Amino acid sequence: MSDIVQFLTRIPAWLGEFWWHLLVFSVIILAFVLSMVIGFIYFERRVMARMQARLGPNRVGPFGLLQAIADAVKVLLKEDIVPAKADKFVHLLAPIVAFAPALMIFAVIPFQSGAALADLNVGILYVSAVASVTSVGIFMAGWSSGNKYSIIGAMRDIAAIVSYEIPMVLAIAGVVLVAGSLSLNQIVMTQDIPFILVQPLGFLLFFLAGCAEINRSPFDLLEADSEIVAGFHTEYSGMKFAMFYLVEYAEAVAMSAIISTLFLGGWRGPWLPPWLWVIVKTGAVFFLMVWVRTTMPRARIDQMMGFTWKFLLPLALINLLITGVEILFFPVTIPWSMVVINIVIASLLIPLWSKIFRAGWSKVEV
Repeated sequence: MSDIVQFLTRIPAWLGEFWWHLLVFSVIILAFVLSMVIGFIYFERRVMARMQARLGPNRVGPFGLLQAIADAVKVLLKEDIVPAKADKFVHLLAPIVAFAPALMIFAVIPFQSGAALADLNVGILYVSAVASVTSVGIFMAGWSSGNKYSIIGAMRDIAAIVSYEIPMVLAIAGVVLVAGSLSLNQIVMTQDIPFILVQPLGFLLFFLAGCAEINRSPFDLLEADSEIVAGFHTEYSGMKFAMFYLVEYAEAVAMSAIISTLFLGGWRGPWLPPWLWVIVKTGAVFFLMVWVRTTMPRARIDQMMGFTWKFLLPLALINLLITGVEILFFPVTIPWSMVVINIVIASLLIPLWSKIFRAGWSKVEV
């Protein structure tokens, strides 16, 4: 550590404090995201295998740890094929546009107090805006491929983004009301009681809407192989396909980090270093995503759309109204009585609304 401090004191003056801060945290974010993606790919394969009573990857490296790297090398060696009728420039640009926002989100994720690329006072607003840009890259991929299945998958993604963004933002608004700030670092500092207890319904709404936004099962209708081959990336191969595969897991890492920051206290915790708490909580949220993927079957597109408009959106509005009333009664501190009240409300409201809600679960004749 002393060597690092001495090195920092010898920084050339022309670099400046801002540029050095930008360089260091950009390298940290890139290394963190790529290493977490590789770890999550292995983790998901092994956990899903255990849940499905099979072995999973266990041949390449000890315990199959190098399987993801072997897959990456294999994909890089494959031929890059572009359809004759594709818009070649947009076809090339789409994976880059889709991947960039997943990295940009981590610019405001705090790894400990003040340890972030930028501690914006509107950090969660920045996250909401940047997270939606990935859908632009996915739509570019579908539109530029000159393939009907690809464009259907791309349009499904746009429909999901527009629909599920609303309950997600309303769930965020509940957190902002309780924390009194849009800064992610300040939201973490406010969580003497983790917001998953204060906002249990908000956590559920945000988690489900987030899974739909990043196309995690059971909401992965934009690449439903039983309906539209591989969806938006049907006409991609080689390195470009690998980029979209990377986007899927980078978004999962980003969404898990956001949820851990908003609802699980972020870097706060006893005994362990703050940055390690971020990794542990992010991994715990990702495990929940894997559990849902392994357990739940894929929904139909009409069920997916009905679920957000008929179930998530009304519950998000009710949750925001209840939170606003509670803040009027408890404007300074969050008492444990508020935790008990919100858990009881969520426990009653979810099954009650499930009885009322119908999203086209009946058989569809074709």
